[in-house]
Amino acid sequence: MNLVKTQYLPHVLETRARLETDPVVRQLLSPDISPALLERFLIEWSARGAYMTEPVEGWIRGAGERCIALGQEKLGQQLVTHARHESGHHLMTLEDARVLARRWNTRYTQPLDVEALIGQQPTEAMRQYRQVHDEALSSDQPIGQAAIEYEVGYLAVVLVPRILEQVTKVLGKETTDLLTFLNEHAAVDVGHTALNERMMEEVLSQKPEEARRLAGFGARGLDCYLRFLDDCLRASRGTWTARSAAA
Repeated sequence: MNLVKTQYLPHVLETRARLETDPVVRQLLSPDISPALLERFLIEWSARGAYMTEPVEGWIRGAGERCIALGQEKLGQQLVTHARHESGHHLMTLEDARVLARRWNTRYTQPLDVEALIGQQPTEAMRQYRQVHDEALSSDQPIGQAAIEYEVGYLAVVLVPRILEQVTKVLGKETTDLLTFLNEHAAVDVGHTALNERMMEEVLSQKPEEARRLAGFGARGLDCYLRFLDDCLRASRGTWTARSAAA
C-alpha cells in the first residue's frame, strides 16, 4: 500500500486542484495573453525567483541534519546527499532574468532595471514561503521539508511544462530556450518528486498518523508559490499598463 497516496494526498488535493483553477494559472495559459505581458512576467518570475530558490540547498541539508539528530540516520543521509544537487540553482534564475531583461531593453522603449527587480523587497507570499520551510525544519518532523518540495515539485512537473508550451506558442521557441531554470526543473523534478515520495513513505510506514501534518506543510508551500506567481503577474501587469499608457 502506498501510504503517500492513501493517507497524504487526500489532504492536498484541494490545493493541487488550483493548478487548474487558480486565476493566475488561467491568465498565464490564456490564448489571449499579451506577448509583452507574458515576457514581462517571465522576467519578474526569474528576478524574484532567486529569493525562493537560494535557501533550498540549506533547507534540505538542514532537514537531513535534523533527521540524523532525531535518530533517522538513513533518511537524514538521503536528504544531505540530495541537498548537493540544489547547489547554485538560484544563479540560474538570476542569469535568466538578466538575459531576458537585456533582450526586452532592445525591443521596448521603457527599459527595465533588472538589478532593481532582483533587489525588490519580498512579497508576503514570498516571506511566508520561507516561513513554512523554517517551521518544518524546527518541528519534530523535519521531513515536512520533503512534503513542501513534493508539492512544489508537483507544480514543476504539472504546470511548468504547460507554461513553457505557452511561451513557445506566444513568444517562440527562442524565448523558451532562454528559460534555463524552468527547463531544467521541468525535467529533473520528476526524479526529485519520486525521491521525496519515497522518503515520506518511509516516515508514514512508521507513523501514518503524521500524514495530515506533512500534508499541511506541503499544501501551505504550494499555496505560497501560487500566490507568488500571482504577485509576479500583478507586478508585470502594472508595469505593462504603465508602459502602454506612456506610449
